[in-house]
Amino acid sequence: MNTSKVWYVTGASQGLGLILVKALLENGHRVAASSRNAEKLKEAVGIADPNGFIALTVDLNSADSIATSVQQTLEAFGRIDVVVNNAGYGMVGTVEEVGGQEVRDIFDINVLAAINVVREVLPVMRRQQAGYIINIGSVAGFVGAPGWSVYSATKAALAAFSEVLALDVQEFGIKVTVAEPSGFRTGFLTEHSLANIGTGIDGYEAVRATRERYLSGNGKQPGDPVRAAAIFMELAASDQPPLHLYLGEDAYNRASKKLKNMTDELESWKSVSISADFH
Repeated sequence: MNTSKVWYVTGASQGLGLILVKALLENGHRVAASSRNAEKLKEAVGIADPNGFIALTVDLNSADSIATSVQQTLEAFGRIDVVVNNAGYGMVGTVEEVGGQEVRDIFDINVLAAINVVREVLPVMRRQQAGYIINIGSVAGFVGAPGWSVYSATKAALAAFSEVLALDVQEFGIKVTVAEPSGFRTGFLTEHSLANIGTGIDGYEAVRATRERYLSGNGKQPGDPVRAAAIFMELAASDQPPLHLYLGEDAYNRASKKLKNMTDELESWKSVSISADFH
């Protein structure tokens, strides 16, 4: 049985996206991959097979550009089976120092671009009565760290979007997973993927300490992006992929601890919670 699928992957020029694209092609899948520069993407992938791979120049701030890239994918391959919304970047800094435009910019890429991609592919997947959407979130969207408030907000929004999207599209045979990794060795903490906003305000020692710890760990993260790519292919072949998938032991431990703390707090305040109703 031919298990080859057509994948549409954003943010494919580096890091996890690039590793995923290479793994998909090596395993016989057909791939439409997007970045800001298709020629550089072709060079990075190192494969120029028009029958199995197309590189797309896409401006993720433009709904029209996204729509065009989806149409190009359909013209090349006739269908779209799996979408991976991988494009995004990090931001560390105190909320006092992050400018309004910087907040809008990161939400545009980390959240709105993913929503616009989904909007374009859903009619395709509904016609197919099948499809799979993987949104790359972060454990930071559930368990944040000092200094990452705005970034965490984008990933929390993406997780909430994924949860309700899954409910909306279930009847069409479309599945959704939000993958929420901890630290992976992908270059995420480099200047190309991280807006590092300086802390020029006295205090905020927890933010400074956390920033230093994260930046000093660049290149030493325990997460293996090659293994993550293999996991995504396994998910796409599964009849029942998870809605939430925490990737990495650190992600699992942080999420598990928070779930326990939330349950404890919920029960401690139960009487107050239910007292807000009419009686």
